[in-house]
Amino acid sequence: MASNEQKIIAVFGATGHQGGGVVRALEEKGQFRVRALTRSPDQYQGPADEVIAADLERPETLTAALQGAHGVFLVTNYWQEGTDELKQASAAIDAAKAAGVDHLIWSTLPNVEAISGGTINLPQFTGKAKIDPLVKAAGFSNHTFVVPPAYYQNFSGPFGPQKQLDGGYGWVLPIDPTVRCFHMGDINELGDIVAGAFASPEETGNGQYLPLVGDFLSFDELVATLNKQGYNLSFTRVPLEVYSGFFPGAAALAETLSYYENYTYLGPRSFDNEIALANKVAGKRPTTFAAWARDNFQLR
Repeated sequence: MASNEQKIIAVFGATGHQGGGVVRALEEKGQFRVRALTRSPDQYQGPADEVIAADLERPETLTAALQGAHGVFLVTNYWQEGTDELKQASAAIDAAKAAGVDHLIWSTLPNVEAISGGTINLPQFTGKAKIDPLVKAAGFSNHTFVVPPAYYQNFSGPFGPQKQLDGGYGWVLPIDPTVRCFHMGDINELGDIVAGAFASPEETGNGQYLPLVGDFLSFDELVATLNKQGYNLSFTRVPLEVYSGFFPGAAALAETLSYYENYTYLGPRSFDNEIALANKVAGKRPTTFAAWARDNFQLR
């Protein structure tokens, strides 16, 4: 039996936001040997102990990539052109099971189809949620679900406040700014929860859901937080049908915001217990939006 120091955690998407943060957090904790999985291992620049070629589109690459791994962190990228998340995740789950992996951690999102009774279509959420039962059914000794938040990063830079006709900056969106609905966080901190979950399988490995939530805000609170830091940002609410014609993809974003406003990012019930467990295994509270913004917020 290998000691914990020698157990290998294989990390999919090691060059992306989520996987990169997982690699860093595992290396910082120093409890496991970290194997970065990437389609281009020769270009990998991160701190992993080893790097192996793995392509979710080519299941034949996964067997060798997961050989000898104790744990696997699995994430798929909905936004990558041509991605079939169900197909990719199924291949990875099968390969992990065949390789004798003990603990699989899947990065998932809420099932918006179920939450909204089919009235809101967010495939980037629901597609991931529909993989949860496959993870459970695979029969790993331990399995855990982590839930990334609405990224703080998405409220800054290109997605942040835009220049308005009066010369100021602000948001124009089809959402009630008084409704507290954004479970938010610094995506780079998801790795702390994942590393903590691998280190505490007895607490997290029976299908627990561990959301990263650094803050829970309304748009008014978000704007007020930034204005307290010296910005002068505005918020204008527009009707959904008007906003949907603003730019290609606006209708899909409007549908996303409609889901948040009606059900919150994580869904309609309280997630206090799950958030508390996530923070406990991470060993720290995630960064608040105000603290993140002081160091990282940028006007475009």
